[in-house]
Amino acid sequence: MRERLYTVAAAPFEAARQVDILPAGHRARRLHGHSFLARVRALLPMDWAPFPGAETDTLAAQLAGCLAPLDYALLNDHLPVPTDENLARWLRARLVAPGIEQVGIQSTRDQGADLDGREHAHLWRRFRFEAAHRLPKVPPGHRCGRMHGHGFEVILHADQNLDGLDMGIDFDHLERLWAPLQAELHHACLNDLPGLENPTSEILATWLWRRLKPELPSLSWVTVYETVSAGCHFDGQRYRIWKEQRFESALSLRQAPPANRRRRLHGHSYLLRLHLTAPLDAVMGWTVDYGDVKALFEPVYRQLDHHRLDGLEGLADTDPGAVSRWIRDRLQPHLPRLDRIDLYQTPGCGAMLCWGDEGPALPV
Repeated sequence: MRERLYTVAAAPFEAARQVDILPAGHRARRLHGHSFLARVRALLPMDWAPFPGAETDTLAAQLAGCLAPLDYALLNDHLPVPTDENLARWLRARLVAPGIEQVGIQSTRDQGADLDGREHAHLWRRFRFEAAHRLPKVPPGHRCGRMHGHGFEVILHADQNLDGLDMGIDFDHLERLWAPLQAELHHACLNDLPGLENPTSEILATWLWRRLKPELPSLSWVTVYETVSAGCHFDGQRYRIWKEQRFESALSLRQAPPANRRRRLHGHSYLLRLHLTAPLDAVMGWTVDYGDVKALFEPVYRQLDHHRLDGLEGLADTDPGAVSRWIRDRLQPHLPRLDRIDLYQTPGCGAMLCWGDEGPALPV
């Protein structure tokens, strides 16, 4: 599959709204407010930004400018039915960047809607439960073989063709479908539940899919966060895992004009997500051990963390896209299942490099 380098940007805004199309008594019919986050993903031409390497900052600035009329405003004054889906439409109509693939509105930390240009919406809702587990198939001495616990997070994803509708599935409906599973999983030992005797992230995602898909035909992915930095997606057929790493680096954008601030030496706290697609190991119950991914990334991490990126051998420039390609070239021989890298220089702003299936987006 061909390589795609997306520029991604995010910007927050504070606003109030009433959603009058919801049934009588629905809480969102009342005047209320959110700390919204808008997101955009675009395949930008090479010559779109003022200079090579400025794509992320330029897209983020344009996004923030489009959102300015909505900040600390009543959304009903700007669009008749201010659902997340219609907010995404409103924003898409005002962004002038070429190659926009997706516009998203995250209305709370735990829910949002991403809209493409073909009236196709990806809706998601996040849930959390606290549980214990151990993995009985791991080798002796592996720390996951000991009984331990996690604050698990699960995201239910639903894909829908809106076809002009003001909204897709109600987030509260997803919450109602989740409620009986929450009752089983919260404050439980997962190994004691039928079907979860070997409760890896992958097997838990499969277990949830089989329970939910008959009740939610539009379910497209189940995401399981085992920790804040690692997890698994399952779409009924494919497994995708990710592992997050953070590193602190200094840089100077080499192609910035001499008077531009980004030409000066500065720095970022980077967030990196490594995504891998792999078949399920029938014995272990996982695809790839998260610990193995971290260990294989370690030599690359040591070159990035607390260093100057513009001093790295073989790095064309220090923008997120160039750094993502540099990381890919060094990791892929050791992680052949790697097929996507997300690199954020600031929260929600950076690059997404894909050379396989993209899989679902994760919240910022």
